[in-house]
Amino acid sequence: MVIEASGLAKDYVIHLKGKGLMGMAKSLLRSEKKVVHAVQDVNLNMEEGELVGYIGPNGAGKSTTIKMLSGILTPTKGSVRVCGIDPQKKRIQNAMNVGAVFGQKTQLWWDLPVRETFDLLRRMYNIPMERYKRNVDEFMDYLDIGAFAEQPVRQLSLGQRMRAEIAASLLHDPKVLFLDEPTIGLDVNVKVSMREFVKKINKERNVTILLTTHDLQDIEELAKRIVVINHGQVGFDGSMEELASKYADGKRSVSFTLQQDVPEITLPEKMAGHYTIEREGRQVKIRHDGHVNASDLIVALIQKYRLKDIDIRGPQIEDVVMEVYRS
Repeated sequence: MVIEASGLAKDYVIHLKGKGLMGMAKSLLRSEKKVVHAVQDVNLNMEEGELVGYIGPNGAGKSTTIKMLSGILTPTKGSVRVCGIDPQKKRIQNAMNVGAVFGQKTQLWWDLPVRETFDLLRRMYNIPMERYKRNVDEFMDYLDIGAFAEQPVRQLSLGQRMRAEIAASLLHDPKVLFLDEPTIGLDVNVKVSMREFVKKINKERNVTILLTTHDLQDIEELAKRIVVINHGQVGFDGSMEELASKYADGKRSVSFTLQQDVPEITLPEKMAGHYTIEREGRQVKIRHDGHVNASDLIVALIQKYRLKDIDIRGPQIEDVVMEVYRS
């Protein structure tokens, strides 16, 4: 296993202040405390070359988990191993094995041109010059960084900065890459190029990637395995197909237009209880669960009615994930 986290937990102690002057005065003498459980008993194992989507609502514990895995935070309890190393005990060795991109923070030097920032990172990680040049040339070409490589980081657009961020995180050829909201605030074109680049390094370099994002299209296009965390606890760990099968009942639909007026639509008795019909004149939508196959449903309809404009919809990831959060 490249990543092994067992019983991982992180607690924060918050000192509560009283209201008004009297409350503040009392707080100075005797402070009330509240313990916040940011992450609770998280188990997460990832094999080499896996790309896992780690999703959840704001405050669910995603970034806290990544910071513990990368060695930034020390767990309150539990154990962590990344490439066989405890990230908190061997921080320098761990830093050589991992790269990280935090969408809300930068690892680039604000007043330096991108190319000079890359050169500083080369010296910090002691990257051999031949390997460094190869990586820089590849990243600049694929991410189109050359057009702004001589500009100070503070002058870059968000899209340009994020492309430089992900390139910087990979200069030292890490075995593991943590991506925390890497596409936040980006336009459609930049998101597409970022996704393609993530696919490329995952496939060609066998980099193990843990991705957190609120853009569920990132998850749908990149991750074969999904881990859902909410209130600091893992609620689901499996494939998209398993997620849809477990939480998507009633989220599949077949829509069509009748070519003639029909007083009532009836379906085979074996499908009873597994579908609902929404109708407005000749416009019909049939929502069905996993017990009804869409192809069987269409065959049954065609045998009895004349249809046109048939539209089959599978479970939408947004609906499925919202159902997980509610559960």
